[in-house]
Amino acid sequence: MLTRRRLAALPLLAAQTIAPLAARAQDWTPTRPIRIVVGFAAGGATDISTRTIAPKLQSLLGQPIVVDNRPGAGGNLATETVVRAAPDGSTLLMGTIGALAINPTLYRSLPFNPQTDLTPIAMAGSVLNVLVVPVDRPWQTVADLVAAARARPDTLSYGSSGVGGAGHLAGALLDQMAGIRTIHVPYRGGGPLMTDLLSGKTDFAFSTAPTALPQVEGGRLRALAVVTPQRSAMLPNLPTVAETLPGYEVANWYALVGPKGLPASIVARFNTAMRDTMADAEVRAHLARHGVEPLPGSAEDLARFIRVETDKWAPIVRASGATVD
Repeated sequence: MLTRRRLAALPLLAAQTIAPLAARAQDWTPTRPIRIVVGFAAGGATDISTRTIAPKLQSLLGQPIVVDNRPGAGGNLATETVVRAAPDGSTLLMGTIGALAINPTLYRSLPFNPQTDLTPIAMAGSVLNVLVVPVDRPWQTVADLVAAARARPDTLSYGSSGVGGAGHLAGALLDQMAGIRTIHVPYRGGGPLMTDLLSGKTDFAFSTAPTALPQVEGGRLRALAVVTPQRSAMLPNLPTVAETLPGYEVANWYALVGPKGLPASIVARFNTAMRDTMADAEVRAHLARHGVEPLPGSAEDLARFIRVETDKWAPIVRASGATVD
């Protein structure tokens, strides 16, 4: 499974390719507003990260950037919007692990193939996911939650920001590794999920740090663990799920992609702008406060990474039994 160490090892552009890439990047200049489509509702981690990145990209590219939320079908509605868009650089997708690597296995009849119908541009980052429960629930540890679920099969529910996303698969993996049965409740983004979790309509969630931590700090949610293999520097006193279930780990990542056939000059310009954006100290500081680790790289690196992730998650999705017609 994906680890933050392996994510951090995503190869950067080799030194000898940087100059040609920079030269190609100057061959294209955007002449109209750019739309970045997000497959989840406002307020979730994908939305927050995209809106953090957008102002710096806008200043580098010289055109307004509009974040267009198109929630639904685990990011497929947003993805299809971009698949059908003209390959002129005016419409891009901030894709997620779900949309780009999970959904091809999860959905029985997907009208597109992320690996052939989209053009990889640049990795954006990886976000920390946290196992959280409402404060009125009695569980203080992962072991407590597992014991409660084991005592009451098919009773406890967990929410996610959509079928096939990292939050969904984190719950499915917990079921598999702990030998429990819980109920998955998908939402149209991290914002709606958090609303129901806070009201107690769901029992727990593997929420992204940007969405969960303000509620934890405000005393409305209790954080039980992080899903990374080692404790997070951001939350050093919070245990990992793996400390209870050895080998458990899940990561969540974002990447910028465009329609099929996007010219190399456009890809190069956006890749350069993304690398410069993710190197900006203010952007990095803001993302870090929300648990997001920037992970820049080349378009070619991203294409290989998506293939590896698709192959890696396919057997896990099949083993979970989760399918969507």
